[in-house]
This record gives sequence, C-alpha cells and structure tokens, in this order.
Amino acid sequence: MPSKIVLTVTQGQNPGQEYVFDSRTTCIMGRSPDCNPQLPSDSQHLTISRYHCLLDINPPDIRIRDFGSLNGTYVNGKKIGQRQFYQTPQEAAKLRFPEHDLQTGDEIKLGNTIFQVSIEIDSTEVPVFHSAAHYYQEEKSNFSEAIQRLLAASKSGDANLREISGYNAVKHLSQDLFGEVYLIKHRNTEQFVALKIMIPVVNANERSIKMFIGDLANTQALSHFNIVQLFDYGLFDEIFFLTMEYCKGGHVGDLMQKSGGKLPVDLAVDIILQVLDGLIYAHNTEIPYIKLPDGSFGKGKGLIHRDLNPTNIFLTYIDDAVVAKIGDYGLTKAFDLAGLSGQTLTGNAARSPVFMPRQQVLNFKYAQPDVDVWAAAACLYNMLTGVFPRDFAGDPFLAVLQNNPVPILMRDNSLPKGLAEVIDKALEDRPGIHHKSAVDFKKALLDVL
Repeated sequence: MPSKIVLTVTQGQNPGQEYVFDSRTTCIMGRSPDCNPQLPSDSQHLTISRYHCLLDINPPDIRIRDFGSLNGTYVNGKKIGQRQFYQTPQEAAKLRFPEHDLQTGDEIKLGNTIFQVSIEIDSTEVPVFHSAAHYYQEEKSNFSEAIQRLLAASKSGDANLREISGYNAVKHLSQDLFGEVYLIKHRNTEQFVALKIMIPVVNANERSIKMFIGDLANTQALSHFNIVQLFDYGLFDEIFFLTMEYCKGGHVGDLMQKSGGKLPVDLAVDIILQVLDGLIYAHNTEIPYIKLPDGSFGKGKGLIHRDLNPTNIFLTYIDDAVVAKIGDYGLTKAFDLAGLSGQTLTGNAARSPVFMPRQQVLNFKYAQPDVDVWAAAACLYNMLTGVFPRDFAGDPFLAVLQNNPVPILMRDNSLPKGLAEVIDKALEDRPGIHHKSAVDFKKALLDVL
C-alpha cells in the first residue's frame, strides 16, 4: 500500500469519520457543498467560511493554508491565517497567507469540528534515487549541465541513451516548473528534435517512477496532426528525458508577445479550432497502456491534458499556413500526480490556476474532457484580449472559487458579438462546465463564423 494521509474527525458531527488521501491532490475545506471535507452549516460553524482553507497533499507530506477567514484556522490550538477585523472578505482575498506543514498527531479545528492528522508511511517505498533532485533544485544548478551530461553519456554508447545518441545541443527553447526544453540536432541526418528533461524535486520511489512512465506510454500512443508527437523517453542518472517533435514556430505565448499581447480574431479562432481537433482525437482515441481500476494495464479510451494553456500550444507552418499542435500532452500533470514535483501546486513556485475551471481547484485529480474544453475557451479568451478570463488578485485558488469569468466584451467590446456569446458560454463552470466535449465547443464556434 502507498503512503497515505488520514484525517479523522475526533470532535463534531460523525466522530470517527475518516478522509483518506493516498496520492497527490488538493482539497478545499469549508461549508460549501462542493468542499471535501465539508463542514456543517449549523450554529456550531457560523465562523467557518464557505471556502475556508486549503490542504495541499503529497503523501507523506501535507500542508494547510487559511484563505483569510474572519476567524482563522486553528492548528494545535494556534490560529493561522486570520484576516484583520477591519478587512472585508474581498480585501482578504487579495492577500496571501502562509502555509503550515502538518505532522502525525496535529489537530485542525474548524468551528466545533476537530480533525486529527495521521501520516502512514509505506516502509517498502524505498527511494530509488534522490541526489539529483537535491542537487539541481537546492543548489540551483543550471539545467544545461544536465543536458550536457546526457549528451556526453550518449556518446559512450550507453543503451539507456540510444534515443539521443548522435545529437548535439543547439539552443535552449523553454522551461516550466519541472523541466527545460532544448533543441538538439543529429550530427549526420541534421534532424532537429526537442529534448525535454524533468528532474524530480522529491525522493523518487519505484511506484512514482512506474506511474509517470505509464503516463508517458499513454502520451506516446497519441498520433495526431494537432498534437506534438512524443518520440521516446527514458530515465538516466536520476533524470527523465523525453524527445519530441520540434515546432519551429514556438508557442502561442511567444506569438502573442510578438504581436502586442493578443492575436487577431481569425488567427486565434483558427488556432483553437485546431486545438479542439487534437482534443477530440485524444479524448476519444484508444490508449493501449491505460491503467485500469484493478491496477493492471490494458486498453482504454481517452486521455486528458489537464494543463492546456498558450505556452503549450505550439506552432509550425506548412505552405505559409499556421498549424497548431498541443504540446506536453498530460505530461506536466502526470509528473505532478506521480508526486515527483513535491508540493508545488500552492507553494511559492506554484503554477497559477488561471486556465483551470473551478472543478480542478476543488479537486486537483478531477480529470474529465470538459476540463480541457474549458481551458481551450480560456486560451481563446486570453489570445483575443491579452488578459485572463477571471480577475486575479491575492490567492489565485480562492479567486477561481469566488470569481466568475468576466464577460469578454467587457475586456474588448470590438469583438464579434456572436463569438463573444459562445466564448462566455464555454467559460461557465458553475455548477458545471457548459460544454462537455470538444466536439460541442467546436460546433458552437463554427456556427458563428
């Protein structure tokens, strides 16, 4: 059994009730019906906000952050995160309160309810490696050193590196929270390939490695004109490396920057229609290595990206026509869900949830096709206006929970009204996401063109 976090109700309604978390996730605690754990809406919990605090969990680690509630969150009798009495909830939402790491035996008190934390560590989860994570993350070493080590080792004929044998590094292309991408070129064929390296920031055990490798196999199985092809992948000297199709046009974020911050309507819509074609394929294709409920691997359908944004929509050109390709298909989230990223979702280096619907913030592991559809609509909004659909100030996770997307015509009233209505509808996520499939959103867009 994997390591897990158990929250047990020791006081309040349903004493003895347990909430068990055995993988990377976040959850919101509060009185709202969509919280988990949900606090009662009774006289004993009048001091508890609808969205009160956030738990960031990566077993065996767990941390908590108050959202700036009026009465605070109590950890072992000590109040954390309370806003000042003169501050309104709107003012508090603009603040960022500190996080607190929790240990076995710690108690969280919310109103009349007390949760006790228990951390159960699987003694068989022995780290397979850990030194590289410390070296590259703690010592802030340049990732270029890692790529030079990989390419140098490939020249020695190491079987684990045959995928990159014969290549030289050309230039740095991009980076994200968990890795960097370099352009490499084969010395004989002169073929260009994108090489991504990902270095875990935590001790990596065999279970985490197998989980991530399994997701890489799923991504490699995708083959579509509008998805960046993952050629190969491997693990060497505590570094995951991936070789991918190189898109010489860069990503949409680069194009937006070169174009003054936003894109023309025709170009933006054309790019998103192509992205939706890629999503339609990936959401419905047969994946040969998908993990089944019993833990075995077999055939299944559908692969969710879960992290679609303008920086992973890549561009290339065929006869002067722009071709859009979805990059990093599910890879960043797979790395995170495998626990290899540590606790980065809410930390200082965290990815902002500006392209996430409420459903993903409420449940980090939530993964249905409509998440990607919502993100595609958010990308289109961003490409047309240069801003995010929601207003963000202070805690971005609380902003997603509390703020509805701003109607796009309030950002730019020159946009076509019919297109604006379609985009606004696609960004509805309360109580549920409006478009359940990429097919539906594509049809809605084509109907107003």
